[in-house]
Amino acid sequence: MREGRFGEAARARNGAVVDESHGKTVGQVRELVGWIGAGRKLTQTGRITLADARTLVELLGTGDQMDPVIGDRMFKTKSSEELYHLNLLAEWAKAARLLRVAGGRLLPVKKNARLLDRPDGLWSALFEAVPRIGSAVLVSGWVESVFSQEYAAGLRALLHRLYAARGPVAGDALRRAVWQAVTAPYILDDVPPERLRGWRGSNDRDVRLLLDALAALGALRSDDVTVELTGQGRRAVAVMRGEPLPGEPVFQLRIDLEDIVEPAVWRRVLVPAAARLDQAHAVIQAVMGWENSHMHAFTVDGVQYGRANTELDFGDERGVTLGGLLKEGGSFAYTYDFGDSWDHRVTVEHRIAAEADRSYPVCVAGSGACPPEDCGGAGAYEDLKRTLADPTRAEHDDLVRWLGLDSGVEFDPARFTPGEANDRLQQM
Repeated sequence: MREGRFGEAARARNGAVVDESHGKTVGQVRELVGWIGAGRKLTQTGRITLADARTLVELLGTGDQMDPVIGDRMFKTKSSEELYHLNLLAEWAKAARLLRVAGGRLLPVKKNARLLDRPDGLWSALFEAVPRIGSAVLVSGWVESVFSQEYAAGLRALLHRLYAARGPVAGDALRRAVWQAVTAPYILDDVPPERLRGWRGSNDRDVRLLLDALAALGALRSDDVTVELTGQGRRAVAVMRGEPLPGEPVFQLRIDLEDIVEPAVWRRVLVPAAARLDQAHAVIQAVMGWENSHMHAFTVDGVQYGRANTELDFGDERGVTLGGLLKEGGSFAYTYDFGDSWDHRVTVEHRIAAEADRSYPVCVAGSGACPPEDCGGAGAYEDLKRTLADPTRAEHDDLVRWLGLDSGVEFDPARFTPGEANDRLQQM
């Protein structure tokens, strides 16, 4: 298993291992894999046997309680599945491809055994496995959470909110961000308030479980009020987001919306050269201000790229990168909305090196407001601007209503700030 770009960066900065704490999870997983040795027999349901579980709970210091006593009654532990922290460690090790199941036995993955002696590489492998441990970290309680069903969306929202803050985030704000992300696909207007409160409570519980797991890994620190990524966690999230490491190539792109004048509409944005074309599409949508509600295509040296599995004969935009197609001074065409035909010319102005502690992509300059979606294309947009500026035109009031404005003067075709574009990039 490749250690990943985070592990490589950590050694480059700090020598053989990182100088930050790797969190207790790294040590526990290392002990677990070492104890498994040549392999251990599992139960018929694929769980660690109770006899092995009793040994591991003590050896690893998981904090799980065997045969808990509540009041005057002892509740016999019947399966290792009841031992939340031990089960999470085992599933996490499997997700990181350190352990595997074969022939009813739990076995080490020999080709990855070298990570056990490389704390930074082991940490990186465990962090990279976080998207694959949802079912182990978010266990069902009395009420199953929406988060457990929409783990990928909730995890993205949680890590984005922490990364974007560049400092402590209130726990309530973090739980609210996850709730908004995981409930976005659902209509909850008719859900009774008591049931909604129950769902929200179970969701907040599962957010806390994930935060505890990330804290035990050393990716974040938290108290009763706030949560914050550690330096190690922040670098790892940057890599997960596809941001370049210091020194890696970055393209300074100028994006011009063609056939638009007075004012011209353009953006300057710094994008990793390793970005795939589908990622470049998302960047262009965000910095321009489009809504990504129509088809698009790239044309590079006469070859068209776009989404795969369409009836159009496009090359797969996910299989090529900016750096693989372009050099400094090169350019390509980007068309959005094949009906309105918004044509963009994208030019690689410079190739530079990524700076430490700077996020990419980032918009650094630009001018002109993004035209309204579905307004008819470049020619129609020029007419739209003239109509909005002239209340005597017959279509003026209809356009104002269509755009949801109170008056035509509210629309400023020159309005643009890099800050707004970067807010959209952060949400990308």
